[in-house]
Amino acid sequence: MVRKTSVFGFSVSPDLAREFEWLAECEGMTKSDLFRRMVTTYKAEREEEAFVALQRKTTRRACKTGVLTEEEVERIVVEDR
Repeated sequence: MVRKTSVFGFSVSPDLAREFEWLAECEGMTKSDLFRRMVTTYKAEREEEAFVALQRKTTRRACKTGVLTEEEVERIVVEDR
């Protein structure tokens, strides 16, 4: 049978380990569930940061070129991808 999970082993300070265990207990989660949630949250934050960065870049470009319509903004976004 194929294993559906992977076991990770890594080192953290005793203080961080206690805090992690405390967080899992407070949230009513297993440590595995808390770790999965942390990774999912981290990925979502990175995606949002990338979106905001693209938005800033596009806004600067739009201001420089005098873009005024949504169609022009959409064209610039497509070009940058």
